[in-house]
Amino acid sequence: MSRSSHQAATPLLSIHDLHMRFEKRRSLSDMLAGRPRQVVSALNGVDLDVMPAETLGIVGESGCGKSTLARCIAGLNRPTSGDIRFEGESVIDLKGAKRRGYNKRVQMMFQDPYTSLNPRMTVRDTLREAITVHHMREGAGVDRRVDELLDLVRLPDGAADKYPHEFSGGQRQRIGIARALSLEPTCLVADELVSALDVSVQAQVVNLLLELQDNLGLMVLFVAHDLRLVRHVSHRVAVIYLGAIVEIAPSEALFSKPMHPYSQALLAAAPSLDPTARRRAPALSGELPSPLDIPPGCPFHVRCPHATALCRQEKPTLRPVGPGMTACHFAETIAGA
Repeated sequence: MSRSSHQAATPLLSIHDLHMRFEKRRSLSDMLAGRPRQVVSALNGVDLDVMPAETLGIVGESGCGKSTLARCIAGLNRPTSGDIRFEGESVIDLKGAKRRGYNKRVQMMFQDPYTSLNPRMTVRDTLREAITVHHMREGAGVDRRVDELLDLVRLPDGAADKYPHEFSGGQRQRIGIARALSLEPTCLVADELVSALDVSVQAQVVNLLLELQDNLGLMVLFVAHDLRLVRHVSHRVAVIYLGAIVEIAPSEALFSKPMHPYSQALLAAAPSLDPTARRRAPALSGELPSPLDIPPGCPFHVRCPHATALCRQEKPTLRPVGPGMTACHFAETIAGA
């Protein structure tokens, strides 16, 4: 079952009209023919508010912009246009001490922590480095904090003096979480955090994350393609299609009655979510259009069984529908069908 939606007065994170474009490298034949550089539209006007201590699940097909959004929020990519505000302050152009302060408060965790762990450093050395470089503790307090962190993520006694290759994938992910927590963040960005792990290990790591979030009051952005996990961890869920949010709603509402035809198709394509449920919505058909060439109007119209001439011409805005918001001209009609 999903978690109840979190209520708060002021968003911790606000994203407004966020766009991210990448220029593709030109091939030799392109240059000889004088063809212009191709531009990938990875994010296309994302608007989003996330509350303190809320977990927001972010879902969509591969290539839809989930990871690009996560990287923009964590400050690893600079968006082409739009704004990201954290605790009321724009973070796009932060520099120096303010940028370092933001980077401490917003920590990103990746699918494979092994690539970001120095194989020549013990876990203790890795955590000590993070704590001392950012002046989180001094003197004997550094090692005490290391022990606290390893206890927080449930790593066994003696783990501090081992090297990354001596741990399983699930344990390395716990080390990654401990390193993120060493900077005492208010927001964790988890990009496909457990997708490389066995299902039983996934559950352990996700349950640990939920416990830490509740105990520490963290905001978590949980990017994943596994809808069961997203339902389990999230207060709300945002569905992204071709770089834009097409639906956002409380988790239970979205999973029990999705309002956008893309959300309906995603759920229909995941029969293991609830084997007893019979869904009338068709499973997803056709290929995701290229972000080099976003369709006009509603970008989903080329795959949508409900598309009309209006959908082909006019892009729908994200608007209140039911308990959430949906970018679909006919959401009320489709959801009621």
